[in-house]
Amino acid sequence: MSDHSGAAPHGSPETTGAVDESRRSFLTFATAATGAIGAAFGAVPFIASWSPSERARALGAPIEVDVTKIDPGQMVTLTWRKQAIYVVHRTPEMVAKLAGHDGDLKDPGSASSEQPDYAKNAARAAKDQFLVVIGNCTHLGCLPKTRFEPNQPELGTDWPGGFFCPCHGSKFDMAGRVFNGSPASVNLRIPPYSFSNDSTLVIGKDDVAQGAA
Repeated sequence: MSDHSGAAPHGSPETTGAVDESRRSFLTFATAATGAIGAAFGAVPFIASWSPSERARALGAPIEVDVTKIDPGQMVTLTWRKQAIYVVHRTPEMVAKLAGHDGDLKDPGSASSEQPDYAKNAARAAKDQFLVVIGNCTHLGCLPKTRFEPNQPELGTDWPGGFFCPCHGSKFDMAGRVFNGSPASVNLRIPPYSFSNDSTLVIGKDDVAQGAA
């Protein structure tokens, strides 16, 4: 007697196909889930390997700069201890102009300003051609803009080149020394730094800092 219920017999091709399809879907999901979990665990050591350097930077670890990539007359801006650091490759003309306006400066000899002993000179630098300063204005911490070209109309025909803070009008020369009439009272600060070789500037580490470590 034939079965007229319409249900496919157990083990028929229709039932077997449905089971196989269901099993295939489950295996696909399980494989994808396992892969995702594996990828997540695999990423942990990779991400963790970044963490020490990020923490070190936050704590003020030294940073290195290849100064051969800074063209004469150009400046690069870096971050050290959450502060902007300006590194300027000064041309011989820029260095020569530093001696011509001491009478216009609040602290031409940097007697009241903050810098390492090796930068307490007219160029305020360990090497005359490279100026390294903390870029925050000593008035309220704004970031002065570069105005390296002399005789700029907005700054006067006697402007020798330097930095101008548009927030409150403080002006600094190419050694970061503040001009008379500026709201800022002292020169831009200079961080500790050294040269590990002729091409590598190390910001945040000098002989004094090494001796104190």
